[in-house]
Amino acid sequence: MAYIPKSKSDKWATPPELKAEIYAKYKLTFDPCPIDWKHGDADGLEIEWHDGTFVNPPYSAVKHWIKKAAEEHKKNKTVVMLINAITDTKAFHEYIYKKKNVEVEFIQGRIKFINPEEPEKRAPNVKASMLVIFKKDD
Repeated sequence: MAYIPKSKSDKWATPPELKAEIYAKYKLTFDPCPIDWKHGDADGLEIEWHDGTFVNPPYSAVKHWIKKAAEEHKKNKTVVMLINAITDTKAFHEYIYKKKNVEVEFIQGRIKFINPEEPEKRAPNVKASMLVIFKKDD
């Protein structure tokens, strides 16, 4: 069995060039979980999301963010999530797989996320990544 080191932190930023590409492609304007995951005194899970939301959630609590994305999608909002490509979880099957207006786009290669404490350092994700696109009804 291979050893896969775990990160000591959930605070890994999306590479700006990838984030810009995703924002442009899906016309996104809002991120409810920036590196500090706070908006004033509110946690991103507790606030109303905008139409056109990008989410690269803390992977230690990803199921809560997937559930919130599905709830916001029910309000006819577009939400694009960047998460690990793990398809055997309860959250994947309950909120993503074969759901109306939800698409999955697998990302080739491993994303090199940015350590905000040392921005010049990038570390590749130990797992494959995917975009989950909760598309609003036309």
